[in-house]
Amino acid sequence: MTVVSTKEFSTNQKKYFDMAINEQVFVQRGDYMFIVSRVSEPNRKHKKPDEKLRNAITMDEVKDKLYSHIHKLFANESISNN
Repeated sequence: MTVVSTKEFSTNQKKYFDMAINEQVFVQRGDYMFIVSRVSEPNRKHKKPDEKLRNAITMDEVKDKLYSHIHKLFANESISNN
């Protein structure tokens, strides 16, 4: 982990971007700190979405199914308690 000022970072950007490949670099500006970090690897091919992802459901669909299931559970419980 390396902490540098904004002026030092501006002056030596290449140095700190190269460092960020292997470690986190923090740039301090007053009370704030910013992280310079590697996000991806060069020449890495991103995978295409697979069949499971294409068949995924939205959060609204999950919510609707959950509410439906919960209502059925409570309906069954009230019948068995009588």
